[in-house]
Amino acid sequence: MAAILLDVDGVLHVSGDPIPGAIDAVAGLRAAGHRIRFVTNSTTTSRRELGERLRRMGFAIDDDELQTTGAVAARVLAGKRVLALTMAGFLDDLDGLELIGMNADAVLVGGADESEEPGRIYSYLNLNRAFLELQAGAELYCLHRNRWWQTAAGPRLDAGAVVAGLEYAAGIEATVLGKPSPQYFAAALEAIDADPELTWMVGDDLEGDIAGAQVQGMRTVLVRTGKFRPDELEHTSVLPDGIVSSIAQLADWLEQNL
Repeated sequence: MAAILLDVDGVLHVSGDPIPGAIDAVAGLRAAGHRIRFVTNSTTTSRRELGERLRRMGFAIDDDELQTTGAVAARVLAGKRVLALTMAGFLDDLDGLELIGMNADAVLVGGADESEEPGRIYSYLNLNRAFLELQAGAELYCLHRNRWWQTAAGPRLDAGAVVAGLEYAAGIEATVLGKPSPQYFAAALEAIDADPELTWMVGDDLEGDIAGAQVQGMRTVLVRTGKFRPDELEHTSVLPDGIVSSIAQLADWLEQNL
């Protein structure tokens, strides 16, 4: 039986609507005995709230099966004074960190959601404050640097543009804490006691999911849902081990290729 890391947004659901067949697919993978961990770069809610949302959709998921970027951030930034530009719902996952408004040791940039809140979080006032902290010597961290993500209403700009702007202005490089960072994937593998070469990463993002997992020695499956775009495959050197229409076809594909 395989160890399987499943991305959430774009693989299990889009804007809260489950991908057709996804609920049964997850249940089927469990019934087949596969070890599963749900790995997400979602930074809009806490892990507990995300678990509740997925259960309301119909997925049988325990909170401790979910890996978000918050746990990694809390571990890496422990002991630092942190200026956090994140959605309010995510702050519960940063419990234990000293969150401040100035004189920071670190600036942490989170992701966006579909509400009006990103407009307030990424206001000029807040971005300039972050820039001044970086100029004064604070380190820059980001939960991810996704350029965009897929919603039911179409693609939406994500926090990667904000991170790139702060990097450019301050002349520094951000440390990424979520996918595709090595520490994120290492934490996921450790949680299910899996060897990289015997683990499959299933995602819709060539950069964050597929390329990041391949660097760690994992095998990969790309789904044609979420942010997948066919033309990306024509302009990339990143080639997954397999491509399926959706997670609904994953079990059959694995049976033929394990």
